[in-house]
Amino acid sequence: MTSAPMSVGASTAAAASAEFSGKTAVVTGAARGVGRATVALLHARGARVVAVDLRPDITALPNAYPGVLTVRGDVTEEETAVRAVRCAQDACGGLDILVNNAGRTLNKPVTETTAEDWDAVMAVNARGAFFCAREAFRAMKDRGGAIVSTGSYTSTVALPEGAAYSASKGALAQLTKVLAVEGGPVGIRANLVAAGVVETDFLDTIRPDSRAYLRSFAGAQPLGRVAQPEEIAEVLCFLASPRSSFVTGAVVAADGGFTAV
Repeated sequence: MTSAPMSVGASTAAAASAEFSGKTAVVTGAARGVGRATVALLHARGARVVAVDLRPDITALPNAYPGVLTVRGDVTEEETAVRAVRCAQDACGGLDILVNNAGRTLNKPVTETTAEDWDAVMAVNARGAFFCAREAFRAMKDRGGAIVSTGSYTSTVALPEGAAYSASKGALAQLTKVLAVEGGPVGIRANLVAAGVVETDFLDTIRPDSRAYLRSFAGAQPLGRVAQPEEIAEVLCFLASPRSSFVTGAVVAADGGFTAV
């Protein structure tokens, strides 16, 4: 008796569920928003995940995603990147994927942006991403891997009151391209997702109505809405997967069409 053939949809779902089987990923900024959504997708698709965040609630992540390892630390400190990569190597035997997602924002006119403001944003978005990428690169150079970063459309277009943030995301885009050029010969790919407005709690420290405020930008996108964290996570995971095996050094827009206008 022959079994019924698996439907295309079921086959695709089965393949997706095992896409990262045997792979180990480090995800920064993992406690909430896009980072948490990325942890969820990688975990669901078979990856062993090391989740990194400064927030204390990072330690609760294994309750939702059994087997996820956590590292609490500040990405602006070199030691956090070293600990995260070492955790992946010691617990899982190596590192295959880095998702550089930790970020900090700032909205201030250029004349009101202080040296401290500039340094604080650069420290997370550029310096922290560099530390993590460098340590990941060292771990991947003998086995290959994928480094994917959460960037922003503000790295390619100018918005008012975004001097520090835009500059930091521009630096991250250029870092990504250098990693791709240096990593190609040793099988390391590096790409960046230029995300548009995403409905998260990213601005909670700035304003109490963070999500509603972000949703208010829906009309600026040709799609007529802002993104959900899972949508950006899906693009990050695609760029980390073998499905994008010939993509490196790319800045991939996921901005609802904002930069197409």
